[in-house]
Amino acid sequence: MHSAVQRIAAIHDLSGFGGGSLSAVVPILSALGIQVCALPTALLSTHTGGFSGFHFRDLTEDMRCIISHWKDLGLYFDGIYSGFLGSAEQIHIVRDFITTFRKQSSLVVVDPVLGDDGQLYETMHPQMIKGMRELTACADVITPNLTEAALLLGHEPGPVSTPIVKDWARDLSSLGPERIIITSVPENHGSGTSVIAYDKANERFWKVACPYIPACYPGTGDIFASVITGSLLQGDSLPLSLDRAVQFVSLAIRATFGHNFPEREGVFLERVLPSLNAPVSMSSFELI
Repeated sequence: MHSAVQRIAAIHDLSGFGGGSLSAVVPILSALGIQVCALPTALLSTHTGGFSGFHFRDLTEDMRCIISHWKDLGLYFDGIYSGFLGSAEQIHIVRDFITTFRKQSSLVVVDPVLGDDGQLYETMHPQMIKGMRELTACADVITPNLTEAALLLGHEPGPVSTPIVKDWARDLSSLGPERIIITSVPENHGSGTSVIAYDKANERFWKVACPYIPACYPGTGDIFASVITGSLLQGDSLPLSLDRAVQFVSLAIRATFGHNFPEREGVFLERVLPSLNAPVSMSSFELI
């Protein structure tokens, strides 16, 4: 029997404290009317940004058992959304999962979580880069930040101009995905960042500027990619999905900034969730 709502498999870690991961993915996609089936990759006491001494448990064997049960149940998914993976072995598991559960109409989104600010994350290692490059070949959409885009292509991470980012997006699309969304691209004037997306089928580049706020909150990448995924599943265009995601993340940051609240604990997601279903009040995307 087909479900009355769209269903997505969310392959992410679960952090007990600090926001991001499945703590953000589930409520965002649920608010957008999408049923989330969580496939946890790792269990952490806190997210890795700003916290030391965190507990980390690799759930590779649990993933195998969950997937086996889902196969027995004959589950299907309208979308598959992969994020933080706990080991190189999990990359192979996710590739097999996509092959097994993907339908012709399924949307497959891979957020190739590897690092940021020019560095690999603490739980990542160079072997993960090669595996993540192979996983992106299975995706329809990928959402790397600028550091991850460089790592996937074998470039040295660092600030680059918009023309180079456009070249990188084309190169990433040659790996397989149809739509490339690169975040954290520095603006030429040195203040703020932008998101640049490439639609291979139409040979178009889109850009949405991100308003500058002097704060850095972990988990906003998961929030951004979750809104992108939900918007595309709802049938929004790529530029409109970019607009919705940037506006929502900006709203979450503004709702948090100004309070005497540690940045490492993430944004006040719960305060802004209702805005996901509000009409888009303005469109800030541009064709570049």
